[in-house]
Amino acid sequence: QVQLVESGGGLVQPGGSLRLSCAASGSIFSINIMGWYRQVPGKELELVADITSGGSTNYTDSVKGRFTISRDNAKNMLYLQMNSLKPEDTAVYYCNAEDIDYDGFWGQGTQVTVSS
Repeated sequence: QVQLVESGGGLVQPGGSLRLSCAASGSIFSINIMGWYRQVPGKELELVADITSGGSTNYTDSVKGRFTISRDNAKNMLYLQMNSLKPEDTAVYYCNAEDIDYDGFWGQGTQVTVSS
């Protein structure tokens, strides 16, 4: 089993930056893809970005050029660097990990609020 804990959320002004972190523990040897999702009340959960164990990435169109996903396999950490933040980025952000058996694991979520 994998346990995930997010941190780094908070309140930031439009145009500002924030870095989210996700610490993985447990059966970390089995982790394949990791990603960041976000959810706004009344809307569906949205994939923001994901990254494979080999470092291949993909992003949803709305964050391309502004967000960067990365991982440190040696430290079992996942990151999301968010630049040029917009009010529409406001959401609860969740860390996700998929193991080699295609089981998914979720963190508790961290709130990101972009407001002046």
